[in-house]
Amino acid sequence: MLSSIPSQYMVIGSTVAVVFMGIMAMTVRAKSAKKPASAKKIIIPPIAMSTGALMFCFEYFRVPWPQVLEAIIVGIIFSTVLIATSKFHIVEDDIYLKPSKAFFFILAGLLIIRTVAKIYLSGAFHLGELGGMFWILAFSMILPWRIAMLVRYKKLEKQLHAK
Repeated sequence: MLSSIPSQYMVIGSTVAVVFMGIMAMTVRAKSAKKPASAKKIIIPPIAMSTGALMFCFEYFRVPWPQVLEAIIVGIIFSTVLIATSKFHIVEDDIYLKPSKAFFFILAGLLIIRTVAKIYLSGAFHLGELGGMFWILAFSMILPWRIAMLVRYKKLEKQLHAK
């Protein structure tokens, strides 16, 4: 069934889905800044996203090692921007993620870069391989970011309990 759909439509459809997910991520992030942070809230996204690795059980999504390495490097580079803008602060007896005015623009910029790259690369890689590469990129971006957030959260949590 999917093989009968032209690849251009699949690229357009997946791009629309990624843009929608990006907008949802921005909305969720804005709402979550109004509630206290927790280690669980920091850890769950990469764990939930890791289930996407099951796509590599299927040959269609497998990515050659050089592209895996490239996607990981780009993901780590993108994560440094997110790490730099994700800060916590203590309000009364709770730890909150400090809202960053730049976060929306950074996330939108990363989304635009990713979308343009996806459209550009769609001619060089088949759709499954491209999907696998972008999953690796996204996971390589989220994992270091969330680990850095957890480390910062735990430091503030120790300060809070030391009081």
